[in-house]
Amino acid sequence: MNKSHFLLFLLLGILSCQSVLQPSDWDTKQIQIARDEFGVPHIFGNTDADVAYGLAWAHSEDDFNTIQQTLLAGKALVGRVYGADGAAVDFFVHLLETRRIAKEKYENAFSEEFQAVLEGYAVGINDYAESHPDEILYKGAFPVSTIDITSAYILSLAQMSGADRAVQQIVNGKAGKVLPDPNPKGSNAIAIHPSRTESGESFLAINSHQPLEGPVSWYEAHLHSKEGWNMLGGLFPGGAMIFHGVNENLGWAHTVNFPDLLDTYQLEIHPENPNLYRVNGDWLELEERTVWLKVKLWDFLTLPVPKKVWKSIYGPTLVTEQGTFSIRLGALDRIGAPEQWWRMNKAKNFSEWKTAMESLQLTSFNTVYADKFDTIFYVSNAVLPKRNPVFDYEETVPGNTLDSFWEDYHTFEELPQYLNPSSGYLFNTNHSPFTGSGLKDNLSAEDFPKEMSFSLRENNRSVRFREIMPDSGIISWDDFERIKFDDQLPEQLAFRTNMDSLFLLDPEKYPEIKPQIEVLQQWDKRAPIDSEGAALFAFSYYYWRDKFNETGRPWESTLTEAEVVESLEAAKAHFEINFGKELIQLGEYQKLVRGEKALPLWGLDDVITAMRSEPWENGMRKGAQGESYIMMVRFGEGLPQIETINVYGASNRPESPHYDDQMERYLKRELKPMTLDKEAVLKQAVRVYHPGED
Repeated sequence: MNKSHFLLFLLLGILSCQSVLQPSDWDTKQIQIARDEFGVPHIFGNTDADVAYGLAWAHSEDDFNTIQQTLLAGKALVGRVYGADGAAVDFFVHLLETRRIAKEKYENAFSEEFQAVLEGYAVGINDYAESHPDEILYKGAFPVSTIDITSAYILSLAQMSGADRAVQQIVNGKAGKVLPDPNPKGSNAIAIHPSRTESGESFLAINSHQPLEGPVSWYEAHLHSKEGWNMLGGLFPGGAMIFHGVNENLGWAHTVNFPDLLDTYQLEIHPENPNLYRVNGDWLELEERTVWLKVKLWDFLTLPVPKKVWKSIYGPTLVTEQGTFSIRLGALDRIGAPEQWWRMNKAKNFSEWKTAMESLQLTSFNTVYADKFDTIFYVSNAVLPKRNPVFDYEETVPGNTLDSFWEDYHTFEELPQYLNPSSGYLFNTNHSPFTGSGLKDNLSAEDFPKEMSFSLRENNRSVRFREIMPDSGIISWDDFERIKFDDQLPEQLAFRTNMDSLFLLDPEKYPEIKPQIEVLQQWDKRAPIDSEGAALFAFSYYYWRDKFNETGRPWESTLTEAEVVESLEAAKAHFEINFGKELIQLGEYQKLVRGEKALPLWGLDDVITAMRSEPWENGMRKGAQGESYIMMVRFGEGLPQIETINVYGASNRPESPHYDDQMERYLKRELKPMTLDKEAVLKQAVRVYHPGED
């Protein structure tokens, strides 16, 4: 690089850091942030927009860094902060054109009332950034606009629809059926009708199994305006409303579902002109653009890197050595999910809530509902295209005929759903929507189009739930809590990999691992911290999970006798090397880690109290995903009775007293009482202030 080029790049790097932030004239005296003893923000405002401003400010106080990561992705500026890894995200944003979609659809997708909410949130973020310039990751990302926020929502929901995995597979020469997420995000949701409860109340368990940290980890907040918004629950960084939780009359829980949300098309390219593709005998031209990815090299230098992206009539397109492929998904068409969530937040009864759901802007998620009016409901929600049954859309479909092209979607009424089943309960653990209640109430998959491709699979949590949930009789609150906090695998395991051989070994045949074999044979399949069997099983489970991911072996496999012996021998060696003994307890092996704290952690992947861990240090593992934000609700007379817990605390700042102050309660499963009563909140608050006050 010659001197003139270097100076040019240096100038570009300096200019890229400029910001035009100025304080707004928002009347923050109309906004109160009340922090309770656990630091959870209860935000009060005259208008919904005031509350959104207050949420942006309070959440920024607790986790401005992660919020910025979300918004940087929406602006395709991640590479400017995180280098080449971030530039890969930016390429994905450019490929999907989330910013263009947000600009073109914004006015028609959102009502004026909701645009005001997004405006309040954006101004709150910008005012916080202006007041805390040292915390800004990249000054050129500010000010944040409502278009930026909308782009981030589109990107997130497209990723949840499998777009990132589809693109990765195409790039890797494996276009076709979108493979399952190697780290699926499981969750539980349970609703009990008052006819089944001892107290005559509806019960609701909101129990997501998200990553414990990062851009899709839960933040707890209470939002309350004089315009009828009074909602407590969880949201992700950058969220301007509650995603799932409870208001004065009703509540709901989301879990991830697995219908076919995305299609991959292979285009027929002209033999002499790679920019032409055939559709119904006509040659159409691919839209081609060059995008510039800004890649941070050093603190003072950002290098622009050109990349080409394409688009066909089907959608975002990739040109590879294996062919040219387009992806098509509803998440790039319907962008109104944020307003749908907001209207669900404000619904006063099932009719209003269901009207919001019927808009079908939220692209996926099982949703389990309960209210104070004796209604429970479950729908496996999804924006699903009406596809031509001639084609197998789970695989790559031909892009040279409009017969495979779709434009319409199934209606909400066509989705699998249950309303007040006679068995009196509804649940989902990411398993098949056709087994969401008692046997006599369950749906038949044959009544739904095959091309919807809803999962038919059960998992350990669904099988175990049916083992412990009585089909008849009365359920007490204590019974409900025992079900929710059950930590045992079912009698017949339902992992995707058959691991039964682990329990069938003859200890006399393998004397070197006889103690390990006997421990597993005596194990009750529970996962408390003092279980040696759980530690052995966890090691074997992760041992083969990692090997499968490395080799590409399908998870739908059966472990042989030789393979389970191999994993037990590896467990013995690992424990001896790192712990000085061949058998250890689960709590010695698996920890809940936050800052200086490393506490014994219960749980296994796919028990109801699920926990997935990852390698940490000194042979130990640390919790990474599973039980995170938990809410238990009783709907009776007056306001609902609410208890919650978050895995670490309300703040993501190590210097905060609320960085880790919920960990011990979380591990003991001692939930904290919460309320929607403004007067009670203000009376009990540790601190009440307006945004911007010291």
